Amino acid sequence: MSATMQAPRVQPEVPRDADVPRPIGTRRSLGDRVFRAVLLCGGVAVLAIMGFVGIFLFLRAWDALSQAGWDFLTTQAWEPDSGNFGIAAILVGTILIATVAVVVAVPFAVGVALYISEYAPPRLRQSLISIVDLMAAIPSVVFGLWGFFFLQGHITGLARWLSTTFDWFPPFQVPGSDPDDPLATATVYTSSTFIAGLVVAMMITPVIASIMREVFTQAPVGEREGALALGATRWGMIRRVVLPYGKGGMIGGTMLGLGRALGETIAVYMIISPVFAIQWHVLANGGSSVSSLIALRYGESTPFGMSALMAAGLALFLMTLAINFGASSVVARSRSGASS
Repeated sequence: MSATMQAPRVQPEVPRDADVPRPIGTRRSLGDRVFRAVLLCGGVAVLAIMGFVGIFLFLRAWDALSQAGWDFLTTQAWEPDSGNFGIAAILVGTILIATVAVVVAVPFAVGVALYISEYAPPRLRQSLISIVDLMAAIPSVVFGLWGFFFLQGHITGLARWLSTTFDWFPPFQVPGSDPDDPLATATVYTSSTFIAGLVVAMMITPVIASIMREVFTQAPVGEREGALALGATRWGMIRRVVLPYGKGGMIGGTMLGLGRALGETIAVYMIISPVFAIQWHVLANGGSSVSSLIALRYGESTPFGMSALMAAGLALFLMTLAINFGASSVVARSRSGASS
């Protein structure tokens, strides 16, 4: 036996299966699986409800659609009981009201979003965010009352100035107006597509501003600081970094606001006087929209007239759905680009 004895080799302890850390994502806990199932069921339920709404409208509108055929998209008059009806006029009116609303709302929304995200003091920023979000929750009937009792009486001067200054622009022309008779001219400019569009613009501005603000605040801090370090002004940094980065969100927010403007009912119903003829003059008295038509004729329609209203609602449903899906895809792409 040698004088120097070797120490026994110590075998490393083999960890048990419970002690071995599992790679992230290889096995979900029970809570994760339940949460995933709840989200999946919620998403499927939303799609199913939308599908049922579309099927319901289609079935109720089939009588009118089968009789009118493709003329339903080209006829201006609305006389379902006599067989002469279509959505050409009200569809054009809906698009014009939504266009006026978006043209007015987008610059305001961009200004509000940039001020909150870039210029507002930190103590004031959260209060402004809450105010803008609360404005989006105001009922549409409140905006309609404001437009009917206040805006109509104070906006005719602006409408008259637009028609006389930009009379070379066809939508701003007002047939029958007399600049030398202010009282007679004032009645021509009331209950117009322009006023209805302004009211709807005030309703969609908070929605567009909230989306834009969220996208602007996600602009990379490194690129912001790099632009400022190179000597750019605050506006130069916004123009070169924030606005290009938030372009997708600006487009998505505008499209979402457009989707709401197309379907607005009560505020438009309280402002405009329905005219079942294509009218491109947005400053003149009269106008039309699909939603206001449904609200106006719902209570007095015959069964066939109700089917015609359902057909008009189906057209509005499909148009709004296409716009909202387009906006969702644009917003999703902008967010994925922000995270990469």
